[in-house]
Amino acid sequence: MTHLPVDLAYEEHGAGTPLVLVHGFPLDRTIWRPLVPLLESKFRMVMPDLRGFGLSPVTEGVYSMRLLAEDLRALLDRLNIERAILAGHSMGGYASLAFAQAYPQRLAGLALIASQAAADSPETRASREKTIEEVKRRGLKPLADKMSAKLTCQPELVQPLREVIMRCHKQGVIGALKGMAERPNAQEWLSTITVPSVVIAGSEDAIIPPDRPRLMTQLLGRAWLVEVDKAAHLPMMEQPAVVASALMQLIPTV
Repeated sequence: MTHLPVDLAYEEHGAGTPLVLVHGFPLDRTIWRPLVPLLESKFRMVMPDLRGFGLSPVTEGVYSMRLLAEDLRALLDRLNIERAILAGHSMGGYASLAFAQAYPQRLAGLALIASQAAADSPETRASREKTIEEVKRRGLKPLADKMSAKLTCQPELVQPLREVIMRCHKQGVIGALKGMAERPNAQEWLSTITVPSVVIAGSEDAIIPPDRPRLMTQLLGRAWLVEVDKAAHLPMMEQPAVVASALMQLIPTV
């Protein structure tokens, strides 16, 4: 197992305030593309594939959220970005929180989209272990079949999402599941995050209970909540204009 950062694959659009868009599980950077025409005139948009996903390197072992944060820090260094706004979706939110804790001086703003700060419950950890064993035995098809419909409330997105999941690497999926299962409870130190933060939650999200984003908003130092109607776990794809408007509120005004 390596603890060293890897060179993440990424795409870049636009110019302005650096905005790093960190995808969730088990997806890749393509989930952010609906935002590009809406934000590229305002932001330097950096869209990486996390370790083990998309076109980024696949490594053995546990993908801890701190390890994913180290990869993001290394990417900022490669791109000569001193400070950036991080927008993390679901697991990408967990990695963004780990980055915020480790590198507060590199953080200009924070968006947590369809995410939470609480650690996994014992039941959720057990469910992740079950998924790991199923992926080892049967590959990605059962995961893609189960998750694609759960991620969205818009039927036309189900098949494209299924295709994204089927492109994943088994080892990446397993490493990420292990890393999410062992992540710490970030609620205890959320109040130390002092940059402007927006919490974005889909009103029909079947994965993150609605109390989680509300509590996270209360615990963060300078945060507000945007609840997105007619969106589930992927509001950036389901209601991109609403998400783009929320992210623009993080552009520094000084």
